[in-house]
Amino acid sequence: MRRTTRVAVIGAGLGGMTVAGLLQRHGFPVNVYEQAPAFSRIGAGIHLSSNVMLVMRHLGIERTLSDIALHPDAFVSRQWDTGEILFELPFDPASEARYGAAYINVHRGDLHSVLESALVPGTIAFGKKLSRIDSSPSAVRLFFEDGSQAEADLVIGADGLNSKVRDHLLGPEKPHYTGHIAHRAIFPATLLNGLPIRACTKWWGPGHHILVYYMTQAREEVYIVTSAPQQEWTSSAAFVPCDRGELVATFDGYHAELRQVVKAATEITKWPIFDREPVERWSGDRIVLLGDACHPMRPYMAAGAAMAIEDAGILARCIAEIGSADAGESFAWYEANRKPRVRKVQQISMVNTWLRTPVDPEWFFRYDGCVVPLEPPDTANK
Repeated sequence: MRRTTRVAVIGAGLGGMTVAGLLQRHGFPVNVYEQAPAFSRIGAGIHLSSNVMLVMRHLGIERTLSDIALHPDAFVSRQWDTGEILFELPFDPASEARYGAAYINVHRGDLHSVLESALVPGTIAFGKKLSRIDSSPSAVRLFFEDGSQAEADLVIGADGLNSKVRDHLLGPEKPHYTGHIAHRAIFPATLLNGLPIRACTKWWGPGHHILVYYMTQAREEVYIVTSAPQQEWTSSAAFVPCDRGELVATFDGYHAELRQVVKAATEITKWPIFDREPVERWSGDRIVLLGDACHPMRPYMAAGAAMAIEDAGILARCIAEIGSADAGESFAWYEANRKPRVRKVQQISMVNTWLRTPVDPEWFFRYDGCVVPLEPPDTANK
């Protein structure tokens, strides 16, 4: 498409910033509109697998992330009560060569900061909560709750599970509560009182699991995130505080090592796990969806952010390389090349078996959204 095409990205999450940075490298003028007043170092960790780091390479920030992150020696799966190792996937120079890039643990706030550094200064406008969209044959007008407006030739909805852009395209629909919640906590490693733990371990239990890992090379902070059943979620908040006693009781009977980790947790929060039914339509006219806005998935493969970042790589290429004035052609290629892979990852995430037992993850880790061959819409799904 013409490099004068004005692109607006709604949402400065990981997928939104990635697609903005890649499109800027293709020469497009891009503005990102984020409803939050500013970025904060939010309390969560994240895994960046090789497929994510390959896209970060194209943004020029792979080395920066690698320098600040923890490089685990392995992903370890353990049995909840005996502590038996069910599977250990090593991460070493050989695996990095095989998958094309490293696998790292990083603080999500640090990742946001590094991604922002890959954008043209001033790209992100904060405090811009989208209220409505007006589309015409020539442009898209965006209206924000602060009374301001903006106009763009293309709009990318990267605004997450509760996407306003999705509502505009598909109509309003509430996400589905899955009957599970996630406890989250970050706490100083000193609270482990010298207990040695591996850099990245998932404990698998009956109806529950818990992931425990360090987030930085200094190993000063431990992050835990769980999945546990809870029949209802009645709060309208994104998360609520959680009593430590509730967290400890959830993992009653687990191995003593894991119990000591759980008891060390402080300032625990509890988050509902939502998803949506898959949809066929990801775009319309001059508007297209990305990441959780079109294919939210349960977090059991730790792949939601990876799928959004892969989306960004493919979408940026389709906009830059395919079609001329017709956004629909670019979007059709994007959807055709992403839907089969996304559906496979959604299915694996749903059953929550990824890396529990020996598996070859090369099909997942080796994928580079910025270079993988693109197939036309009439063949991509065959």
